[in-house]
Amino acid sequence: MPEQAATLTSQQKTTSRRPAGTLYRGREGMWSWVLHRITGVAIFFFLLVHILDTALVRVSPEAYNAVISSYQTPIMGLGEVALVAAIVFHAFNGLRIILIDFWNAKYQKVMFYVVIALWIITMLGFAPRHLINVFSE
Repeated sequence: MPEQAATLTSQQKTTSRRPAGTLYRGREGMWSWVLHRITGVAIFFFLLVHILDTALVRVSPEAYNAVISSYQTPIMGLGEVALVAAIVFHAFNGLRIILIDFWNAKYQKVMFYVVIALWIITMLGFAPRHLINVFSE
């Protein structure tokens, strides 16, 4: 009976650290994993659409031109910013994962914040300039 009490106490300690309603503790490693998967799937679907719309050139050049002209809207310009944001985060986080695998995992929290800082700096350099081009036409 005392063993069960000790087990319950240790289980209560681990579950009390979790945010309510989640399986994980919500630390940087988990959020990095989630964002990496989301950006990876988003990039995959962009590449799929890109291959399909480029393939239209062989089927019907008129259809290709119609699709490309629909891409030259402000909404698609915002989508391009989102795409670049996903690619930049995925790339920087991929480098972080490589460093964790080959270097030392104890610095993963710091490296996560470095990835976020680099992502913000890169996006601050890209987004305003791109949006000026999108909305000036």
